[in-house]
Amino acid sequence: MVAVVLLGIAIAAIVGSNAAFSLQTSQAGELSTAEFLIEQIRELTALMPVNDPNQVSIYGFDGDTFNPPIDGQRRPLANFSAYSQVVTVDYVNATNFQQIVADNSSDFVRITVKILYNGSEISQAKWIRCIE
Repeated sequence: MVAVVLLGIAIAAIVGSNAAFSLQTSQAGELSTAEFLIEQIRELTALMPVNDPNQVSIYGFDGDTFNPPIDGQRRPLANFSAYSQVVTVDYVNATNFQQIVADNSSDFVRITVKILYNGSEISQAKWIRCIE
């Protein structure tokens, strides 16, 4: 009887740890995918003009949500349809990148990308870009 009880406890512990491991693996995969999707927007905007009316520009992305998300060449990534990329672009003060410049007169923009998975934010990244 004691052996059966000990075996039951051991099996319960294994099942519990397996469930926790599966959850951690799933969350790690979601976060890895989110970082990949952030890098796609970073790559896309790296050489793009900030605000050129004759070209697709970074400021034109302000407020855009991409679902399915897009890659670095603006192609939809249909296999990631549970994810969304939300892009915000703000002109910021040259000495305080947290302060938004409302009249767009700054030489710097802050690009923010939020990644949503099934509508919930799982990652976010911000970077500053100088107007060339």
